[in-house]
Formats: sequence, C-alpha cells, structure tokens
Amino acid sequence: MVMCAKTGQKNVAKVIQGFGEFGARPDEMAVDPEAMVYHKQYDIDYEVESTGQSTKRSDRLKLNLFFDPVRKGMELMELDIALAFQGTALGELLEGNATLGDDAWIKREFGYYKVSYDPVTREIRSYELNESKVAKARSLSGFFAIMTHGVDFDAMAAFRSYRLRDEQEKYFQQMKDQMVSDRQRNWSEEGKTGRLFILFVSLILSSYVRHIWKSTKLRELFPSSLDVVDEMRPIRLIEHTNRAKVITPFVGAQVDICEAFGFDIPDGCAPAYVSRQKPARKRGRPPKKAVERDL
Repeated sequence: MVMCAKTGQKNVAKVIQGFGEFGARPDEMAVDPEAMVYHKQYDIDYEVESTGQSTKRSDRLKLNLFFDPVRKGMELMELDIALAFQGTALGELLEGNATLGDDAWIKREFGYYKVSYDPVTREIRSYELNESKVAKARSLSGFFAIMTHGVDFDAMAAFRSYRLRDEQEKYFQQMKDQMVSDRQRNWSEEGKTGRLFILFVSLILSSYVRHIWKSTKLRELFPSSLDVVDEMRPIRLIEHTNRAKVITPFVGAQVDICEAFGFDIPDGCAPAYVSRQKPARKRGRPPKKAVERDL
C-alpha cells in the first residue's frame, strides 16, 4: 500500500507538532536535492484486534513525512488572504444585521471564525477568530505525508512511487475503456490468469500505439490513438479459392500511419498502384484516325 495521508489526522499531526518552532526546516529532516523537499520516515505502531482477545501488531506500517518550504510560504499567504476575506465579509454582515444560511454554509464560508447568531431569526450577533484552528493550519502548512505498508520503501522511494499515481490511473482507465476489462468474467483461476496475461500484452500494444501517436505527426491528423486504429480498420485481406490473396489499397492517412510506424506497404497496395485490369472495349464502330478526319 502506498497512500497519501491527511496531515491533519491524529498520528501525522502529532509528529508535526512534535517539531515545535523551527527555522527553515525541522532539524530531523534530510533534503533530497533532486526533488527539492525535506523528508523523514517514521515507524507507526498499529494493533489489530482479532476475534478473540489476542492482538496483532503491524511491523511494516510507515509514515513518510515531507516538508516543502516554498509550499509553506504559499499556504501561509493563502491562509492570510482567506482570513482577510472572511473577516471583511463577516464585518459587513454584522453591520447590516444580515441573516445567515445554515450551519454547513457558515462552516464552508467562514471556517476560520466562530460565528454566533440568533437561533430563531439567524441574524448574526458576533464573530471571533478561531485561534486554535488558525494555529493548527499554520503549523501544518508546507507538510504532506504518505503512508506505506507491506513495501520496503524509504521516504523518497514512496514519494516517487506515489507520483506515478496519475499515470497509473490513466492506464487503468485505458484498460477499462479501450480493452473493455471493467469486469473480470472468469470462472476459474486459470481463466483469470490467462485473461490478465492477454490484458497485459494488449496494454503493451495499446501503449506503443499511443506513444507513436503522441511523438509523431499523427497527433496533428487524429484526435486520439483510437482514431489511428479506426483509420486502419477498412483494410481487408481477400482470399479466393485457387486464386492469389488480394489486399485492399492503402489510401490517404493510412499511408501516413504506415510511415509513422515504419511499416512497409504491401506490393501493389500503394497509392501509385495502377490496376492491371484492361479497360472494357466500347461497343460500336471504332473512331477514325485523326488523319482521316482531317481529309
């Protein structure tokens, strides 16, 4: 398991608050020059109660904590802007004796303030800054966390693995949509293994088609890699009994696709191909020669 965790949850916030006040970064954290973030990994004690009275402790649950000072500066600025906007809006509401919406609306619009109002008319009476909530937001700013379990990753290995999440989600979506594998219709373990193998090979081929589409001029000709495949669908191999096989001609964008993939167009199927069939002879008397017409 590699999972992003909220910094506000109890076990993560406890570690962050344990740093206390610090300068540019917490002293315990090391820096990664490539990713330009500070990091540290912590073991987490986690016990699971069984059906009986025994408990089992997890020995591979890790908290990977990261700190970005640039992100901290941006988040502190966004916090100050939110406090200014919310305070100004509440002052205008109080001055105009305005009525407030429901509690969910108050929490959403004025989350950093404690607002008191008349329970009957819902007219605003007063407001004050929620100091503890603001202090917590300031202390957690700049931090983000990743939880891992069952994998032998250090903090930066977990960081780089989690960064592949968007790419992995695209591949899962590709398998569900293009390969129609949203459901595993299997009745045995052997069938499931075989289906997953076919799905794996299909993903390789589909990814290669997508790579060629994105890295060549095909992206200007087709809106997606599926349109590239659809363009080649009309090509047919026709077989007659006791006759040679015939492949339908490659025309238009099909030639561009073959060029992008490095495929050789079969002999006789290129656009310059001229039919070897003799033109049908017209019925009737043939026209006279030009010399005879001049006379």
